[in-house]
Amino acid sequence: METQRELPKKYKKEFSHSYTLGPFPTFELLLCRPESAEAVYFEESFTERGKLSEACRAAGVPCICSKRALERISSKENCYAAGVFRKYEGRLSPDMPHVALVCPSDMGNLGTILRTLRGFGIRDLALVGNGADVWNPKVVRASMGALFRMEVESFPEFSDYLNRFGEGRSLYPFMLDGGTVLTPESCPRADRYTLIFGNEASGLPPEFQNCGQSLFIDQTDAVDSLNLAVSVAIGSYLFTQKNGRPGQAESK
Repeated sequence: METQRELPKKYKKEFSHSYTLGPFPTFELLLCRPESAEAVYFEESFTERGKLSEACRAAGVPCICSKRALERISSKENCYAAGVFRKYEGRLSPDMPHVALVCPSDMGNLGTILRTLRGFGIRDLALVGNGADVWNPKVVRASMGALFRMEVESFPEFSDYLNRFGEGRSLYPFMLDGGTVLTPESCPRADRYTLIFGNEASGLPPEFQNCGQSLFIDQTDAVDSLNLAVSVAIGSYLFTQKNGRPGQAESK
């Protein structure tokens, strides 16, 4: 077990690395992306230190007892374990269903969406535009480590995404003025599809009405719109129920 190592610094977007804050996402990092893990820190009072040390040993990752390191990278009290990992390039599969988020801004929503999609069997997420930083430790924590079980790829514009994946794919933008109300009965059948969602505040621009078959999740007028993470959960649940859950047999 190492005792001497340069202390990590508080996360900044320009770093080539990021952090898992908390035991569960740290274990997920070691299980799913051990090749990206650089080090793990733990608090002396952490009750699962033996299990953590064994996981680090299996992954070939230094396991270091350092309260100071945890205090430097975590703004949350009682962070008993954290991992350092290198950012890596995700790669979407042309044969799998995708969800595309256009300029999502809330890190908690993004993390929850990652966890929700993986729970329903959708593995591929496209991030379009200059939105929330998917590598921010707040996103990683909100995803409960599901980020490491996903393929996430970024695109400057939606046209860049279409150039790669638009051919032969059914597109479904979710809009408040969508043309079809989404229900279990009306949910489309499609071999390959992309569910498209806009920014929390502004939604999708009007031109997305001309992009595939626009959908609307019916709601009362008591609220102006549903939370983005809730909308993604409803859409992905209905589509995976109608079309089957992809990758059910995957280990990751």
